[in-house]
Amino acid sequence: MALLSRADILQALDLPRERVAVPEWGGEVYVRALNGSERDSLEAWMLEMNGKGAQDLYANFTARLAAMTMVGEDGENLFTLADIQVLGKKSANALRRVMDVAQRLSGVTQADVEELTKNSASDQSDDSGSV
Repeated sequence: MALLSRADILQALDLPRERVAVPEWGGEVYVRALNGSERDSLEAWMLEMNGKGAQDLYANFTARLAAMTMVGEDGENLFTLADIQVLGKKSANALRRVMDVAQRLSGVTQADVEELTKNSASDQSDDSGSV
């Protein structure tokens, strides 16, 4: 295997995308993997929401991930984070189909979500207990 240079890494097309049929919307969309900054942003949001309670942790999670990963043919995002509320009102089945592909392409698993939740919950309980 070749040793990569800085230029090799920065030029690599490393965000796979997949065309996903969404019959509820009457067509297909491209879903791409999260980049590193987006993944960090999603995890930071999950930790923040976890502190507010379980219902907030999952509030519009599906729409958030869908908004972050649906792209046009040019690779540009179709939605922004400002669209999450309105996107969240679309078909749950359609959003779930998009989310499942986004999670797979991005390596975001249910175990990751549970780990973030567990770590945050244990940090809170450690602070409240005695030494």
